[in-house]
Amino acid sequence: MNRMNVHIRFLGGAGTVTGSKYLVEFNGQSLLIDCGLFQGYKQLRLRNRDPLPVMPHHIGAVLLTHAHLDHSGYLPLLAKEGFHGKVWTTPATRDLAQILLPDSGHIQEEDAHFANRKGFSKHAPALPLYTEADALNSLKLIRTQPMGEAFEPLPGWTARFSGAGHILGAASLLLEVGGQRILFSGDLGRPDDSLMNPPEPPPAADVVVCESTYGDREHPDEDVLAELAPALQRVAARGGTAVVPVFAVGRAQALLHAIAQLKASGALPHSLPVYLDSPMAIHTTGLFARHLGEHRLNAAECHAMETVATMTRTADESKAIARHHGPKVILSASGMATGGRVLHHLAQHLGDHRNMVLLTGYQSPGTRGATLASGSPRVRIHGQDITVRAEVVQLASASAHADASQLMDWLRALPAAPRRVFVTHGDPGASDALRHRIETELGWHALVPEHNSTWNT
Repeated sequence: MNRMNVHIRFLGGAGTVTGSKYLVEFNGQSLLIDCGLFQGYKQLRLRNRDPLPVMPHHIGAVLLTHAHLDHSGYLPLLAKEGFHGKVWTTPATRDLAQILLPDSGHIQEEDAHFANRKGFSKHAPALPLYTEADALNSLKLIRTQPMGEAFEPLPGWTARFSGAGHILGAASLLLEVGGQRILFSGDLGRPDDSLMNPPEPPPAADVVVCESTYGDREHPDEDVLAELAPALQRVAARGGTAVVPVFAVGRAQALLHAIAQLKASGALPHSLPVYLDSPMAIHTTGLFARHLGEHRLNAAECHAMETVATMTRTADESKAIARHHGPKVILSASGMATGGRVLHHLAQHLGDHRNMVLLTGYQSPGTRGATLASGSPRVRIHGQDITVRAEVVQLASASAHADASQLMDWLRALPAAPRRVFVTHGDPGASDALRHRIETELGWHALVPEHNSTWNT
């Protein structure tokens, strides 16, 4: 088949590690690869309220590489504003989206209500981007496809998911249209991840869109158990509380699995109370037993992960945690402390030197997690400046993302050199570092597209 012009418009995930949206256009049709929310800096978050440069009802389909909100969280708004096509995902991504998207809408409603009640919003009234009901409506559009099976998201367009590691259901996506093969990496996991299977080798492609979250960094040789044990031992010995902001999908389960291992080995006392204070993370943890074979854990390890913590589902149960004195560990979403229940735990515990904030992975610039990681003496929560006296620890080994060398190894596994690599979903320094390595080490043409730019493949 002759190669014809296919356009890719980078509506997100370009120059930033959030908001991934790639609009692919050919012969009067278009579909969206990923549909993510912008997070972090306020100027990025404001993009969520900007209209897309294409009418939602003109988009024929959406394909999600995985369920994290920076890849899926814009979907309820897209549907609310007129998109009515099909949303294609893997089965596990569908299961996670059923948890994540309504929760996202609920948190936005709660945050808007709290802002209106406390009067710290600049808008009167503060309004959620979308509601829980909007999210539930968008879920009706989802259709599933298993890994490795070709399907037609639009007439004449062929797509195929392949395992990307990272989280349950995470996939890379090969799209064939106009005589071209375009490969979207999605977020790639680590070959040595404690939970997830390694990414599958990539298929042959003419054009590759590759993430670069860790494009300028390498993971340490130390594993998460070796990092986590001394931190929790230290805070327990001084009678403090460890507040652990976690991503409800992936990171929460990795930490639960690690804590279960540390308790089983005697490195942590069985009596150390652990709380998982996130309904979304609780529901996600239960999915691992339903998707055996898509990750490294067996049934017994899934059970241990589910029972090592007290699951606090309701707001009253969450508030009651503060009444339990003595050392304890609180895992609560969100992973970069951008919203949710973890903000209340941080506000309660940051001011005491006996306590600890345990950051468990990448902290996007502009988030509270990044502010804490920088050593700032204060952090703003719910309109108030909170003094930071608690110890702040950032785990270097808990990331679920491939590091720079692992990204390069994945690219090297391509059966043949692509014509072009677009380096996306990374902060500018990380993306440019990976671009440079691709050009110098592989000799391929690589570039970092700008936000809202359009390229012919």
